Amino acid sequence: MTTFKPSEPLTEQVARHLENQIAFGQLKSGERIYESAMARQLDVSHGSIREGLLLLEKRHLVRNVPRKGAFVTRLDEFFVRSLYDILVLYLSHTGRKLVHGWQPADMARLESLYTRMSDAFERQDLMRFLDLGIEFTQASLVYADNYFIVSAIENLWPSAKRCAFVAFQHGGQDTLSDNLAYMRDSIDAIQQRDEPLLCEILEGYAQQQCAKVIASLKATETDYHASP
Repeated sequence: MTTFKPSEPLTEQVARHLENQIAFGQLKSGERIYESAMARQLDVSHGSIREGLLLLEKRHLVRNVPRKGAFVTRLDEFFVRSLYDILVLYLSHTGRKLVHGWQPADMARLESLYTRMSDAFERQDLMRFLDLGIEFTQASLVYADNYFIVSAIENLWPSAKRCAFVAFQHGGQDTLSDNLAYMRDSIDAIQQRDEPLLCEILEGYAQQQCAKVIASLKATETDYHASP
């Protein structure tokens, strides 16, 4: 699904390549990542792979276990609930500030992102749709005014993307349609400077998305146990 294209900086390229493999299910939950095999596959040094894995550990996609190796972080109900609980806290904080401080250029950017996301939906371009969804949320971070929140959210995006793909596998086009509706409602609440409404939308969306991801994980687990 993804193509590796080396460019500067190499470590980040390695990390992003592995990040996409994890996000889109090519590297499975709990699977071990073998440095030697990955170095040969990407034609890079062991050091580049190791540094990339350290970046992914910071982004909560990989666990580096001493004397055992690197493993894809397990995607289970506890992980998913933890992710959405903390995301809604951070994004509500940022959303409140955006509601009171947005400028016309901010609204123009959000409307542009919504239009581009609608276009990706019509073309059924899932990867583009997910990337734009994250970019839409990132657009509000300029108003976070908090170093730790910005840093934390940036390291949570890969897991959010991973979960969004899992939700899509379970809900298909309905999941994407729900995301578009969430974007539209969020933009309207921001434009109206309606802080309580925006927080309600954010919390409702997080709960809905969390439930879809967990349902998809349970369905996959049932299919696995039912297979011969």
